[in-house]
Amino acid sequence: MSKLKKTLIFYINSSIHVAFAIAALAWISFLELNIPVDFTILCFIFLSSITGYNFVKYAGIAKLHHQSLTKNLRIIQLFSFACFLVLIYFSSLQTLDVIWVTSILGIFTFFYTVPFLPDRTNLRSLRSLKIFVIALVWAGTTVLLPVVNFQEVFNSEIVLLFLQRFLFVVALTIPFEIRDVVFDRANLGTLPQLTGTEQSKKIGYVLLFLFLGIDFFLADNFISTIPEILTVIILAVSIYKSSTSQNRYFSAFWVEGIPLLWLFFEFLL
Repeated sequence: MSKLKKTLIFYINSSIHVAFAIAALAWISFLELNIPVDFTILCFIFLSSITGYNFVKYAGIAKLHHQSLTKNLRIIQLFSFACFLVLIYFSSLQTLDVIWVTSILGIFTFFYTVPFLPDRTNLRSLRSLKIFVIALVWAGTTVLLPVVNFQEVFNSEIVLLFLQRFLFVVALTIPFEIRDVVFDRANLGTLPQLTGTEQSKKIGYVLLFLFLGIDFFLADNFISTIPEILTVIILAVSIYKSSTSQNRYFSAFWVEGIPLLWLFFEFLL
C-alpha cells in the first residue's frame, strides 16, 4: 500500500476529515451571523470532534480487544489522546457558557455509545433515533457554540439557522445510512430500512428544499444564497449517486467533505 493511501486512510479513520467538516460548519455560522471569527473556539471544536468521534468509533473495540489492537488502531488511540491533551488547553480558553453547552452535547455523545438503559441500550441503538442525535449534536456544536461564545442573544434568526443546520446534517447523513443498510441491525430502524433507498433519497431532496427555503428567508439578497445553492446541488447529486455498493471513500471522504466545499464557496463568493 502506498504511503499516500496509508495517509488518506489514517486521515479518515482518525476523524481528522470529519473534524475539519464540523469546524467548517462552525466557521460558516460565524460568517452568516456576522460575528468575528474566534479561532480558539474553532480549534476547540476541531479537537473536541476528533476526541468525541474516536471515542464513539473505537471505545468498544478497545475494550474488547485491548490485548490485540492493530498497530493502526494503537496509533489512532495515541493520536486521540494527544488531541485530548491539547483540547484541555483550549478548553481553558473558553467561556463558562461554551463549556456548559459543550457538556450537554458531550452527554449526548457519551450515551450515544455507552449503554444507559436497563436493557443495556445506548442512544445509537434506539430505533430510528441515530440520525437525529447526530444532527442535533452537529447543529448544536456548529451553531450554538459560536453564538454563546460571542454572547449573542438568541433570536429567531439563530433558531432558524439551527433548524437549517439540523436539516442539512440529516440530509448529509443519508448517503452513510444507505451505505450501511446491509450492515445495520434490522431493529435500528434507519431511514433506508424504514422507507427503502429510493424513498430515503426523496426525503433527502425535500430536506434540502426546506434548507434552501430557510436560506432564502434569511438572506439579504440572492447573491448571498449562491454558496448554499451550490452546496445543495452537490449534496443532492451525492444523495442521488448513493448506493449500498458505493465506493469505500464516497461517503467517508467526498460526502463528509461537502461542508468544506460550502466554506470554500463562502470565501469565493
